[in-house]
Amino acid sequence: MSSVAYMPNVVLVEVDKFDPTPIYQQVAAIIREQIKAGELQPRDQIPSESQMVKDHGIARDTARQAVAMLRDEGWVFTLPQRGSFVADKEDWPKDG
Repeated sequence: MSSVAYMPNVVLVEVDKFDPTPIYQQVAAIIREQIKAGELQPRDQIPSESQMVKDHGIARDTARQAVAMLRDEGWVFTLPQRGSFVADKEDWPKDG
């Protein structure tokens, strides 16, 4: 599995298009692991949908689904016209 540098201290892992796991779930898992590992801290902006499209070679709707999944789980929050950001630790899922 190859990786691509995205920003300081954060390495993005490419999705596996042959894995039966839906791609949006793979992208969400990558970002979730970056949050758990401390590579993305509370209030840090996560990659934009456009950046995910570029980094992972995925459709914009797939990126949107990944962000929605993370938001529904409580890992991130979205500010209109500004982007999505890592939620405060107390808002993270308790089983996460």
